Amino acid sequence: MSRGSRTAVLESDAWADEFTQRTSDRTATLDRAEPSPRKQPRYHVVLWDDDEHTFDYVIRMMRSLFGYSDERANQLADDVDRAGRAVCLTTSREHAELKRDQIHAFGRDTLVTSCLGSMSSTIEPSE
Repeated sequence: MSRGSRTAVLESDAWADEFTQRTSDRTATLDRAEPSPRKQPRYHVVLWDDDEHTFDYVIRMMRSLFGYSDERANQLADDVDRAGRAVCLTTSREHAELKRDQIHAFGRDTLVTSCLGSMSSTIEPSE
């Protein structure tokens, strides 16, 4: 090996070592700088009882808006009737607001002539 080529190899090795050190320093800095992911706060979608809507309406709404089975929809209809309210879903705030708005837009119960509109729903923090 000639002296000129040996110098080029040494310079190349020095550059590679410096690059490796800079890259590992930057990676270590990035690893330390990344904050741990924060969880979004959770919200309950609450359905409120009234005397203007039938069990069938609640079951149909739960199946249509939430995709719940007959069994789960029946349980929620029973819960809202017995306790005056039922938590339909716990999710992110944006999704809870969407589901609340969908409940409000679901329309009146056509089986009850005195029914004027949809059931009431609110969202509340789950904690």
